[in-house]
Amino acid sequence: MELAELRHVYEHEGPFATVYLEARTPGEDAGKQVELRWRGLSDRLREVGATDETLAALDKRVGERAGEEYARGRVLVAGGSSVLLDEAWDVETGDGDQVFWGELPELGAYVREAARSVSELVVIADQEGAQVLQDVVVGARAPREADAEIVEGGGHEGVHKPRGGALSHNQIQRRADETLRRNAKDVVAHLTDVAAEFKPRVLVLAGGVQARTALRDELPADLSDRLVETERSGLAPNASDEALDEELIRIAGEENRRREEYNADRMRTEQAQGRAVQGGDSVVKAAEQGAVETLLLEENVPAQREASLFKSCAETTASVELVPSGVGLTGGAGAILRFPVR
Repeated sequence: MELAELRHVYEHEGPFATVYLEARTPGEDAGKQVELRWRGLSDRLREVGATDETLAALDKRVGERAGEEYARGRVLVAGGSSVLLDEAWDVETGDGDQVFWGELPELGAYVREAARSVSELVVIADQEGAQVLQDVVVGARAPREADAEIVEGGGHEGVHKPRGGALSHNQIQRRADETLRRNAKDVVAHLTDVAAEFKPRVLVLAGGVQARTALRDELPADLSDRLVETERSGLAPNASDEALDEELIRIAGEENRRREEYNADRMRTEQAQGRAVQGGDSVVKAAEQGAVETLLLEENVPAQREASLFKSCAETTASVELVPSGVGLTGGAGAILRFPVR
């Protein structure tokens, strides 16, 4: 996650109300249930000093949304008379609703979720094109679909090879192969455009063997480097969406473990060479000097001075990444530096 995405929040003068609405299964009375939940949360905020104008802004925003929109969870930040942040928050059911009132927003849970979210560009290929999905996976929850479309290749000739090896069929077979390659090139051109905007961490390739092979052969290096193939889904009418979802969750988990270990190794290497620091005060000092390239947080370990860390890093172009629990970062935070701090 690029913390600069939160800069507009910190540019506003505090204090701030931070509201987390946990995911709930939507029902016929979902809107009413959200209203009742918010009423209790509003009372709690008022008790700890939240202003009437901030509560009114949150009242209006929550009231504008249907209950179904909160089925996956929501995080909101408000200051003064404005709602400054209103985003999906894909936590596991059972964490409970939470509210905070303070001089800085309490965005630790939101930032960690964003850091562990895995964007997956999913391609379910057949010989004539592909179904292309833009999914975001967090933990063990079902993928959240950001977009989906069917891409058809430009080849209009049949792509089914003839049975048997008769020489009289060679020309037909060559045409089928060429059509398959042409369709694959068209799909890959589309994937390249989508990837430039969506910026997936993983490219998941599913579908028929021939179609997958044709697409794989056409992928540019930047997409090949992110490629994971699976046989757990296809475009057949009875293909299992649940099986594909399970596979996407598994792939995301492996990607997160790989990424966290890489971050931990990088932290050790860079610190040995004087290009990294750890500990809340040291990281805040580095951030205030604009020296933080990447803020590192230990998974499931709150960092010292966390709210200040986010504010300082959001004011620069710092990103945030996670390392595994148990790494033992001092104060739960570390930073890869652009340059040494004074």
